Amino acid sequence: MSPSPLIRGYEVVIGIETHAQLSTASKIFSGASTAFGAEPNTQACAVDLALPGTLPVMNRGAVERAIAFGLAVGAKVAPRSIFARKNYFYPDLPKGYQISQYELPVVQGGTVSFFVGDAEHTIRLVRAHLEEDAGKSLHEDFEGPRGEKCSGIDLNRAGTPLLEIVTEPDMRSSKEAAEYARALHALVVWLGICDGNMQEGSFRCDANVSVRKPGAPLGTRREIKNLNSFKFLQQAIDIEVQWQIDQIEDGLAIEQATVLFNPDANGGRGETRAMRTKEDAHDYRYFPDPDLPPLVIAPEWVERVKATMPELPRAMAQRFQQQYGLPAYDASMMTQGKAFGAYFEAAAQACGQPKLVANWLMGEVARRLNAEESGIERCPVNAATLAALIARIADGTVSNNAAKQVLDALWAEPSTAEPQARVDAVIEAKGLKQMNDLGALEAIIDEVLAANAKSVEEFRAGKEKAFNALVGQCMKATKGKGNPAQVNELLRKKLAG
Repeated sequence: MSPSPLIRGYEVVIGIETHAQLSTASKIFSGASTAFGAEPNTQACAVDLALPGTLPVMNRGAVERAIAFGLAVGAKVAPRSIFARKNYFYPDLPKGYQISQYELPVVQGGTVSFFVGDAEHTIRLVRAHLEEDAGKSLHEDFEGPRGEKCSGIDLNRAGTPLLEIVTEPDMRSSKEAAEYARALHALVVWLGICDGNMQEGSFRCDANVSVRKPGAPLGTRREIKNLNSFKFLQQAIDIEVQWQIDQIEDGLAIEQATVLFNPDANGGRGETRAMRTKEDAHDYRYFPDPDLPPLVIAPEWVERVKATMPELPRAMAQRFQQQYGLPAYDASMMTQGKAFGAYFEAAAQACGQPKLVANWLMGEVARRLNAEESGIERCPVNAATLAALIARIADGTVSNNAAKQVLDALWAEPSTAEPQARVDAVIEAKGLKQMNDLGALEAIIDEVLAANAKSVEEFRAGKEKAFNALVGQCMKATKGKGNPAQVNELLRKKLAG
């Protein structure tokens, strides 16, 4: 493993806690709906409101989703886990405590692997535990009877099932943290246990950040709360790291705290700002919840969940390496989502050019989708049509550059026509077919050599750049229709003659 990158002589240490909202129709301990967007306080039943005499009842679907996650990350699914009361007093927490898990979580250990550039990283997980969400305090647009500013409380989220996923402090850069979060997000969506909608709060990250001199003990960490985009996660960590180093360099101590990230502060550069002194476990006064018995998961239950799980990203990536000969990095990129993997496989099987398909998906297709902030599910060019285009690159009908123009046309005007016929029609209409007539190509090359005697002399004197200039002149003379490989081969033969 390469040494950790240093920032101003300091090593950055990052651990991440992620709250993934589980995709159950009802809440973790009640039958109230978890649907997003309802009018405030219309989806909070007596259990969620903590009315006297109510008791929590465990949601089986939430447990099964936790089991699926544990299996996916290679963790231990605890045969017996305990629910605990985590005591703190917020206006949007009706009971005055949150039902969570502490000493015995349902998922223990595990790893998440991903790529940063072409380097593979593996992050260890400490645990993943089940808990309920709190409600939401609203501080905008509320007025009291005398026009004074007030806060509102929406308890629709209270009791929504969460899986809190906690890493070891294994990350050493904001980029690594962001790529971990992306990989985890892709995994929970792939499994179908979370819809991954970050705008709606379904997937939220807290980053624990500290800095230290290389080889020194771990520094004091500060926790950046509720980051709901990968961009903000990376930006917030970068700002926090600089702030902590500034403090230390000024001779000031770092105090453990919970901080909020405001991306709009400092003219849009953003800032992290302490909200409160960070609590430790003893501050929450955890104790086993007397209203909930231990959660017992029999081996048969684990096997039933396992039987319903899709092929996992890691397994699919390994299969793509073996079956299609993809490099590890390409295989990882092709399995960034279930729909992406299915698209790649359909295109690769249709044209028999898996490496070319991967290159185009990571390059031209990804570039266009990113520009439109869209996903492969909404790609206007389906897998069969992309395969038909790649088949025409592979058989020499069009050059790689010409194929980009074909893709532009296919993208702009989606069609239900037969894929190969559609691709061929665009190539014909735009006059993009490569010149494969060797006699005509040789004649053009002879003309170029005659007109560029100086470049010919320079090449024969050992200047390789002169060859590239001659290739460029040949391609220009063929109006871009010359097959680059043929042009190179014929040109070298004639220059050697």
